[in-house]
This record gives sequence, structure tokens and C-alpha cells, in this order.
Amino acid sequence: MNARSAKFLTIEGVEGVGKSTNIETIKTFLQHQGIDFIVTREPGGTELAESIREVLLANRNEKMSELCELLLVFAARAQHIKAVIEPALNSGKWVLCDRFTDATYAYQGGGRGLNKQAIAELENMVQGALRPDLTIILDLDPEVGLARANQRGELDRFEKEELEFFSRVRQAYLDIAADAPERCIVIDAGRDLSLVKQDLTSALEKHVYGK
Repeated sequence: MNARSAKFLTIEGVEGVGKSTNIETIKTFLQHQGIDFIVTREPGGTELAESIREVLLANRNEKMSELCELLLVFAARAQHIKAVIEPALNSGKWVLCDRFTDATYAYQGGGRGLNKQAIAELENMVQGALRPDLTIILDLDPEVGLARANQRGELDRFEKEELEFFSRVRQAYLDIAADAPERCIVIDAGRDLSLVKQDLTSALEKHVYGK
């Protein structure tokens, strides 16, 4: 693969939607196609950005302000892009990222109610022209997702939010998909895993081969 053909893939969804499982499906698909790729995540992906992730997810007595949260997310993203994403793409490697800026519009915009124009300004400042080539949005009833998250163990700061918060996040994701149908594919993640895998593989084949 040369640098021009390198693709930036992102996967999104509310808590408990099954991103980790479906990332494995994407990895298997890319491997079978002989595509050189890396897998990373947000917030995180570098030593410094992972430290910021810890700050964002930690449960504390002090309430984090919405603006502080937003700026920390983009601070981690700036480091991640500079140190990991851009070098990989420039070397011809595909990048598969667990969450990216759509999550910021969904969580900080939809969930927290922050101004979307402010998010857009930070997006342009931090990312320049960098945008995902394909975004998979795994859609799930937040109540089901939270029940799954509760089964995993101790909840982080975001997972402790109320159901209404995640309902707003889910709607924000669906709005993003409606506004960018050429980039976003919504997959119903509430069905049997085999059906989700089938839809995900079909979406990837269409994106890679135009089938």
C-alpha cells in the first residue's frame, strides 16, 4: 500500500455497544486483504495521551467542568495525531481508531450540550484537513449498553452518567450519520453478533472494493 491509498477508519458508539469485539472483525478483514494497518484509540494512543485519558476517566470528588473535559480531549487528540495517526498514514499504513472526533460531537456536544461551533473550531485547529475516510457507528439502545457496561466491572466517570445523557449521545451519533452518509455507516449492534459481523464485513467490502 502506498501513502495515497492509506485509509483512516474509525468506529464509534455508546458504552457497551461492542466496539472491541467488532474491531477484531475489522482487523481480521484487513489482514485477509493483506492491508498493513495499525489499531489505536481515543482518548489515548500515545504515552502522553493515555495519561490524559486516565485524567478524563478517573472518578474524583472534584467535578470536571465541561470545557476542561473538551480541551483535554483535544489535547490528547493533538498528540495522538502528531505522534501516531499522521506518521502511519504518511507511511502507507491504514489506521483503525476506536473513537475519534465524532465521539467529541456526540459526548461533549450531544451529551454535555457544548456549542458545536466551538468543537468545530478546535477540530479545525487540531486536525487541519484530517478526517476519517470511513466511520462505523454501532447503534444500540443505551439502556442495553449500560447493562453490558455494568457487567464488565467498576464504571469509569463517563459510564456513571445517567441514561438521559447516553440517549443524547446516541441521537448525536445518528445525526452525524444523517449529515454525512457518504462517510458514516450505521450498524444495528443490538442483534446477534453474526448478523452484526455480516453487515460490518459488507460495509468494509463496499468501501475497499466498491462492491
